[in-house]
Amino acid sequence: MKFEKHFPTERLKDYIKYYVVSEQEVENEYKVFPSTGLVIGFQYKGRLSAVYDTGNTELSGSGITGLADQFKVFRNSAATGTVLVYFTETGLAHFAAHPANELFGLSIALEEIFDQHSVIEAEEKLAQAISDQQRIAIVERFFLKQLKDIQVDKLVVEAVKLIYNSKGAIRINELHRQLFISQSPFEKRFRKIVGTTPKKFASIVRFNTVLDQLNNTRSLSDICYENNFFDHAHLIKNFKQFTGATPDQFRRIQ
Repeated sequence: MKFEKHFPTERLKDYIKYYVVSEQEVENEYKVFPSTGLVIGFQYKGRLSAVYDTGNTELSGSGITGLADQFKVFRNSAATGTVLVYFTETGLAHFAAHPANELFGLSIALEEIFDQHSVIEAEEKLAQAISDQQRIAIVERFFLKQLKDIQVDKLVVEAVKLIYNSKGAIRINELHRQLFISQSPFEKRFRKIVGTTPKKFASIVRFNTVLDQLNNTRSLSDICYENNFFDHAHLIKNFKQFTGATPDQFRRIQ
C-alpha cells in the first residue's frame, strides 16, 4: 500500500491542505471517518465503490465527498491509484460556487461541480502520467484554472478558528457571543462555505480530537473530562456514531 503526502504550491496553500497519492495493489474494503474538510479524488487507475447495507455503488473516476457525521465504507478494486485532494475548511468556495452543505454525506461525480470538459481533460492526462510529480502537477493546474478571486468570509474563518481552539467543545451560544452575531443568518453562511452547521462541525472537530487522544495511553475518563462530555455513555454513543465501534473496541483493532 502506498499513501504519500504532497503539499500545494504557494498559490493554493490557503485552500488546499495537501494531496495524497494512494495506491492499493489488492482489492480491499475500508472505513473512512468524518473529517473537517471536503475531499476530491481523481482515480488514475482501478475503480472505487461505496459500500452500503443494500449493496455497492461504483463511483465516478473523479468525485467529491462532502462532510459527514458518520463513517463511510469504500471498496477499491485491485491495482487502484488515486490522487486525493484535502481542502481546508473553507477552501472549496474558492473554486466552486456550489454550496458545500448540499454535499453533506454524499460522494458524487466531480463533473456535477466543475466543468465536464475540464474534468475529462484532467482524467485523460492523469491516465497518461508516469510519475507522482506529474500527477500532482496535473491536479494543481486543474485547480489553478478553477481558482476564483473571491473575498474570504472573515466571520466564518474566525468561527472555524474558535471551534478549533476549543477542540470542538465550544457552546454555539458562546460562539455567537464571541463573534457578536445572531444565529440564523450566520449559520446559513457557515453551512454554505464549510458544509454543515457550526454545531455539527464542532462535533466533528471534537470527534477527531478524541480519535487522536485514543492513540495514547490516556484513560477514557480523562478523555471524557477533557472534551466536555457529560458522561462515559455520551462519549461512547458519540464515538460509535462516527466510527461504528466503541472507544475500547477501536483501541483493540488499531
